[in-house]
Amino acid sequence: MRTEIVINRPAAEVAAYAADPDRAPDWYANIRQVEWRTPKPLAVGSEVAFVAQFLGRRLAYTYRVEEWEPERRFVMRTAEGPFPMETTYGWEPLGASATRMSLRNAGEPAGFSRLAAPFMARMMRRENRKDLRRLKEILEAAPVS
Repeated sequence: MRTEIVINRPAAEVAAYAADPDRAPDWYANIRQVEWRTPKPLAVGSEVAFVAQFLGRRLAYTYRVEEWEPERRFVMRTAEGPFPMETTYGWEPLGASATRMSLRNAGEPAGFSRLAAPFMARMMRRENRKDLRRLKEILEAAPVS
């Protein structure tokens, strides 16, 4: 499931903000807490624990950074948590002052039947759209650097 949005900011700014785990609670509505499990800065192999609230359930999981190409691509996979998940961010410059950002989540929530999977996918897509709109609002409201 892939969602994307155009943000009127340079790719370097969008990527730096979006890929910073400490900023995740600012733009991800469901993320409540972030804790680094490995030393900063962000690098391949970094591990970050998140606590989220989704559909009334508390979810605690740890992501490991699998790929990190600044201003281009960022991939994290769950190292531990309630179900396997991979999250991929992509940034495509659209000229000097705009960026197409994509957000893709792939995984199968454990404990949910196959019948619930389409519902879960729709809910995740809706949440991803809201999160990207919030990220766009934050970044486009910030002073131009």
